[in-house]
Amino acid sequence: VVLPLWNRQAGPYKRQVNALSIHKLKNIIMKAFKMLLWIPITLVGLYLALTLYIYFNQDKMVFYPTDDLTVKPDQVGLNFEDILITTEDSVVLHGWYIPTDSVDKSKVILFCHGNAGNISHRLETAQFLTAMGLSVLMFDYRGYGKSTGQPSEEGVYIDAVSCYNWLKEIRGYKPENIFIFGRSLGGAVGIELAGRVQSGGLIVESSFTTVGDLGKKLFPLFPIRQIVRYKFDSVAKIPKLDCPIVIIHSPDDDLIPYAMGQKLFQAATEPKRFVTISGTHNSQTYFNDPNYIAALKELFQI
Repeated sequence: VVLPLWNRQAGPYKRQVNALSIHKLKNIIMKAFKMLLWIPITLVGLYLALTLYIYFNQDKMVFYPTDDLTVKPDQVGLNFEDILITTEDSVVLHGWYIPTDSVDKSKVILFCHGNAGNISHRLETAQFLTAMGLSVLMFDYRGYGKSTGQPSEEGVYIDAVSCYNWLKEIRGYKPENIFIFGRSLGGAVGIELAGRVQSGGLIVESSFTTVGDLGKKLFPLFPIRQIVRYKFDSVAKIPKLDCPIVIIHSPDDDLIPYAMGQKLFQAATEPKRFVTISGTHNSQTYFNDPNYIAALKELFQI
C-alpha cells in the first residue's frame, strides 16, 4: 500500500514544527525571565539612589532658609529695632527686638523659629506675645534672612546662646525674666539653649523628639536613623532641664506627630504642663484658645 505523499511527510514535518515551537517557547521564557530579573535589580538600584539622595541632601531637608523679608514689624503695627549680633565664631545674626507697650517691660521672649522661611513669617506670633505684655527678640539663624553663614546643628545652638547673651548683657534682662520659646525645629534649639543658660521657663511648641524619629516617620522605608547626620536629640536633653516647661502640640499636626509632643512631656521633669491645641502644623488659630493663653500666663506669671 502506498501512502499519499502528504501523509508520509506528516510525521517528520510535525516533529520539526514541534521542535521549532519548543525552541521559540524557550526563547520567550528566557527573555521573560531576564526581564523579571531586571525588576528587582532596578528596584534595588532605585532604592539605593533615593537613599543616597536623602543622605546628600539632608541639609536642605533640615534647613530650608529664605532671605527675602516679606514684611517688617512696623507694617503690622509693631515698633521694633533692627539689630545685628555677632556670634563667637564671627557669624553676624540679624534680628528684630520688638518691645511691648505694657508698663511692665521687665520680661522678654527669645523666639526660636522653625526650619523654613525667616523671621518675617512669624510676626503674628510677635503681635500675640507683645499684646500679652512681653517684649520679643526674633532672630534668624545663620544662613536665614539677613544673617550670614551657613546653618548647622551646632551653629544654630551658638546663635541662640549669642542672642540670649545680647538680651542679658546688652539689654540688661535678668535671666529669670528671659523666656525661651521654640516652635518646630526651634523647639529643639530652645531645649538645647535651656540646658546651657538660666531662664524663666521654656515653651516647646509643635516639636519633635529627634530628627531621626521624625525622618523615620516621613521616610518609613529608608534607614534614616543610620544615615542622618543631625541629632537634635530633644528627648534625651529635656529630662536634664531645671526650668518650668510648657509643651504644646496639636493632634491635627500634619507634619510632626502629636505623640512626639506627648513623649517630650513624659520625659520632662516638673514643673511642667502639656497643652493640647487644634490646627495643622503651621496654623496659629489657637492664639484665641483660652487654655493656650492660660498656660503661657501661668508660665510668665502675669
